[in-house]
Amino acid sequence: MGKLAFVFPGQGSQYVGMGKELFQSPSGIDARETALEILGNKFITVLEEGPEEELQQTANTQPAILLVSAVAGLLLREAGIEPDYVAGHSLGEYSAHVAAGSLTLAEALRVVRKRGEIMQDAVPAGGGGMAAILGLLAEQVEEACLSAAELGVVAPANYNCPGQVVISGEPKALAFAIERAKELGAKRAIPLVVSGPFHSRLMDKVGADLQPVFESVSWNTPRCPVIANIDAREVISPERTVNTLIEQVSGAVRWEQSVRYLLDVGVDTFVECGPGKVLTGLIKKIAPGVNLLRVEDMASLKKSLAYLKESR
Repeated sequence: MGKLAFVFPGQGSQYVGMGKELFQSPSGIDARETALEILGNKFITVLEEGPEEELQQTANTQPAILLVSAVAGLLLREAGIEPDYVAGHSLGEYSAHVAAGSLTLAEALRVVRKRGEIMQDAVPAGGGGMAAILGLLAEQVEEACLSAAELGVVAPANYNCPGQVVISGEPKALAFAIERAKELGAKRAIPLVVSGPFHSRLMDKVGADLQPVFESVSWNTPRCPVIANIDAREVISPERTVNTLIEQVSGAVRWEQSVRYLLDVGVDTFVECGPGKVLTGLIKKIAPGVNLLRVEDMASLKKSLAYLKESR
């Protein structure tokens, strides 16, 4: 029997009303209450009713996705399904650590709210952005970024799947790298609607500002390995947890490499825990033929549990 991984989405998967059904379960009610105590009534209102523009603010998006994702993972575990590995895309790495018991939901909500606030304020409006480059090899995208180095900071930010690499940086350098990518044969270059140049060295200060936040948290040894975005390798100690999460803010998310690592250690079933199906789509492109499940609402939870209990 192959191994099982829970995977957790990052920013971009959010929508108003996500997690509504999951919050009606006993554990979901408790988790919602925890978020209400820590983040306040306004946060819960924005999550459940909108407006969309407020949910899109990084300081709201990050705890909202984490809350829904953590409940999805918890409901699987309560039903007797334990993952062999967990991984998350960017923000999702925090949800993965909650699932692995590295930190409590309450502490994670505090940390990601602060992370979102710091990231939102890290670069002035218009000081940088991100773009998805489609149809090139990762090496070609790296070459396009290097060609723009004299104009400012720009570098790969997310290695998502074959033919999809997101780049991040300062406006002039970003624009030049996009044009160079097109010259190299990129099928498309799509500017992303984000509030800053995430996962670039323009975020170095965010990592430094997060250090005292992390020091205020009680970190536990994960009960199963967490695959770190920064190097696509296992995290099994509190010290490495903190180091990888701090480096992750200004380093690239190596998602394709993380999935390939999980395949190498025998994972053949992935469950995406949380809103949307972005990771399901990426994994399908990286590893056609693996078993892909999702938990986003009660219907998908029941379907995934039925499959897992029969196959495991």
